[in-house]
Amino acid sequence: MFIALLLSALATELIGVHAIFGAFLLGAVIPHDSAIARTFTRQLEHVVTVLLLPAFFAYTGMRTRIDLVSGGEMWLMCGLIIVVATAGKFGGTLFAARLTGLSWRDSAALGTLMNTRGLMELVVLNIGLDLKVISPALFAMMVLMALATTMATSPVLRMLGVKNATASGAPEKGGTP
Repeated sequence: MFIALLLSALATELIGVHAIFGAFLLGAVIPHDSAIARTFTRQLEHVVTVLLLPAFFAYTGMRTRIDLVSGGEMWLMCGLIIVVATAGKFGGTLFAARLTGLSWRDSAALGTLMNTRGLMELVVLNIGLDLKVISPALFAMMVLMALATTMATSPVLRMLGVKNATASGAPEKGGTP
């Protein structure tokens, strides 16, 4: 599995696409309920959650130059990014959920949950910074947006009356929605 993972990542890197996409593609072609997927998940789960995830978050934190967000104009831009990103995901999800027949409360809860910007967004931001698609200042603003929207999830879900909301904002098993 590790050799296949490395070859897949290397192949996408060689064709000019980031290595993470090769790893993703390998994961996508392996059936999620196969014995190999279960074994691989079981063997790597602790290494990933105890070592790799904290290391990635520390790496992202060390790359985030909040000092570049200085002055009123930059902080206003950061606030605008947070508002637009939140409204876009919340509003789009809220109205799509309403169109499918969910209640206003459940639609709002789903829109709130969509605003948890997590690991995948930070991965994409790091790739964008590496490729110099985004500036270090914009990277810092986007990381702040990811943090702000994720931290707001649990309090907003509680205001909406969602029971069993965890610190990550996701309802616990058996919770709502």
